[in-house]
Amino acid sequence: MKLSPREADGFFRKPDPKVPGVLIYGEDTMKVALKRQEMVLALIGPEGEAEMRFTRLTGSDLKSDKAALLDAVKAVGFFPGPRAVLVEEVSNDLAPVVKTALDDWREGDATIIVTAGALKNTSAVRKLFESSKKALAAALYDNPLTRSEIEDELKRAGIAEVGRDAMGALEVLGRELTPGDFRKTLEKVALYKLGDTAPLSVEDVDLMAPASVEADMDDVFHVLAEGRTGEIAPIMQRLAAQGVTPVTLLIMGTRHFRTLYTLASAQGGPAAGIGRLRPPLYGQRRDRILRQAQGWSVDRLEQALTLLMDTDLTLRSAGQKAPALALVERAFVRLAHLAGRR
Repeated sequence: MKLSPREADGFFRKPDPKVPGVLIYGEDTMKVALKRQEMVLALIGPEGEAEMRFTRLTGSDLKSDKAALLDAVKAVGFFPGPRAVLVEEVSNDLAPVVKTALDDWREGDATIIVTAGALKNTSAVRKLFESSKKALAAALYDNPLTRSEIEDELKRAGIAEVGRDAMGALEVLGRELTPGDFRKTLEKVALYKLGDTAPLSVEDVDLMAPASVEADMDDVFHVLAEGRTGEIAPIMQRLAAQGVTPVTLLIMGTRHFRTLYTLASAQGGPAAGIGRLRPPLYGQRRDRILRQAQGWSVDRLEQALTLLMDTDLTLRSAGQKAPALALVERAFVRLAHLAGRR
């Protein structure tokens, strides 16, 4: 039986011990692992593994001993309480072994949890769970974290008070990070806020968010928009060392200056336009881009976009022989000089 994403989230939080087995699969292995972990904890509790009410098997275990799964499902533990058997890396040729365990399952037996990566419609393991009247199949898609998932992660991290703008910043972060990295970031936030009763702020989120190449690229575009010519060369060298290509720099730079153009040309001015940006901006980044837009005229932003476009065409031309990074750096210096004109 298939579970919808919403039904799956509810089931992982509060699994029914009368369900004999669940298949959790998806391309994002970290997301699969986190959801499996959530379900196991909700099913057997924090002491379940210590009380030997949890058994872990792999596909290779079942290939060498096809009775291992059924034996683990039927085993009687020393401690009372629900039990679970996790089976990882199950290949399609082991579907009959899993089917036997599901068919022989009786109330009070251990819940069977099977995890896998991306499975095709023709997968025997997937068909087994989807066609079952009692077992369940939950597909985890490679989508950004939803607001409810972010709220669940906040509860897990023990973060209760979150400002509205901070929640917006977390939603943006949830679109950029994998579920595992997002959880680690919240753990860092929770440690940082330990003993601090003030609501979580955008500044707190920004401070604990992981650094990235994108952050370095943001730095160079802020430098250009603010006319800080002397800082261009060091940042360009750092980005080149990180493997960022000149074409990528031009594309991202064009995006940044288009944002400034949108704000500068907005009806009511940049302050009115920034509230209509999608995706929205928060905190210090929002304030900084607003200041940049207020410092540029529409005419100079049109010149900046033309310069970026011309440089892009030069890079892509067949007869181009000059070093690409040097061309981009020269264009960026000219942009920074444009920022200094009034």
